[in-house]
Amino acid sequence: MNVKAYQANIRKLGIMLILVLLAAAAYMFAEVDFGNEKLFRYAMKIRTPKLIVMLITAFAIGGASIVFQSVINNRIVTPCLLGMNSLYTLIHTAVVFFLGAGSMAASNANLSFAIDLVLMGAAATVIYSYLFRKTNHSVLYVLLVGTVLTSFFSSIQTTLTRVMDPNEYDSLLNSLVASFSNINTEIIVLSLAVLAAVIFILRKDLALLDVLTLGKDQATNLGVDYDRSIRRLLLGVTLCIAVATAMVGPISFLGLIIANLSRQLLKTYRHHLLILGSAFFGMIVLVGGQLIVEHVFVYAVPVSVFITVGGGIYFLYLLLSNKGI
Repeated sequence: MNVKAYQANIRKLGIMLILVLLAAAAYMFAEVDFGNEKLFRYAMKIRTPKLIVMLITAFAIGGASIVFQSVINNRIVTPCLLGMNSLYTLIHTAVVFFLGAGSMAASNANLSFAIDLVLMGAAATVIYSYLFRKTNHSVLYVLLVGTVLTSFFSSIQTTLTRVMDPNEYDSLLNSLVASFSNINTEIIVLSLAVLAAVIFILRKDLALLDVLTLGKDQATNLGVDYDRSIRRLLLGVTLCIAVATAMVGPISFLGLIIANLSRQLLKTYRHHLLILGSAFFGMIVLVGGQLIVEHVFVYAVPVSVFITVGGGIYFLYLLLSNKGI
C-alpha cells in the first residue's frame, strides 16, 4: 500500500470521526430546552448513558466483525450470523434457570455479566474452533452449521424459559431483553474494562492480522503460531459480542453492514484502519439511527428493525454478487 493511498484513508477516517462527533452532538442536544436547567439536566442524564452504550456497542461489533472475517477469510460471515448472540442469551438464561433469579450470580448485574463472559468465552472458543477446523473454513458449510447452531441455541433457551418459574422469568426478561430504549447501564464500567483488557492482551495478535490473512502456510513460514493466534482472536471476538449483546441485545446484521462498508470505502489490507472504519460506521449508524427513531418516528419503530431489514438485503446482495466470497 503506497503512502498516498494510506494518507487518503487517514483523511477518510478523519471525515468519519467528524461525522461521528456531529451525530453525537445532534443526538445529545436535539430538541433540548436550554432555558430550563432542570429539563436540560434530565435530558443529559437520560441521553448520556445511551450515547456511551451505542459507542461501545459500535466499537465492539465493528472490531469483532472485521477480526472474525479475517480469521475465517470470508467477508459475508459475521459472529452474530453464526449464533454467538444466541449462545449468549442461552448461557444467561441457563445461569438464572439453574442458580435461581434470587442468587447473587443472577441478581448482581456485574457478577452475572462476568459469569456469562467466562462461560461464553470457553464455550464459543471450543465450539467455533472445532467448527472452523472440521469445515476447513468453507463458507457454505460454516453458514449452514451456523444457522443450525443458532436454531439449536434458541430452541434450548426457549425450552428453559417455558419451564422456568414465572417470577424468575420476569426477572430474566429485565436483564435479558435489552434494547436502545432499555439499555443495561449497570455494566458500562465493566464492559469498558473488558474491552480495554481484550485490546491490551491481544495487541500482538491483532498486529499479526495482516499476516494471518495470508493463510496458515504463509503465516507459519513467517514465524507466526497460527493456531494459537486464531484461538486467542476468536476468544476476543466472543467477548466483544458478549459485551454488545448484554448491553443492547442481539443485532444480527450490524456487523455485516459496517464491516463491509469499511472494506469498500478504505480498500486496504491494514486491519487497524479497517477496524477503525468499521467502528466509525457503526457509531454513525447507531447514533444517527437512534436520533431518527426518537425524533422522527417517536419510538414507533426501533433502530434494530431498520438494521435487520437493510442488513438482510445487503447480505443477499453480497452473496449473489459474490463480493463477499
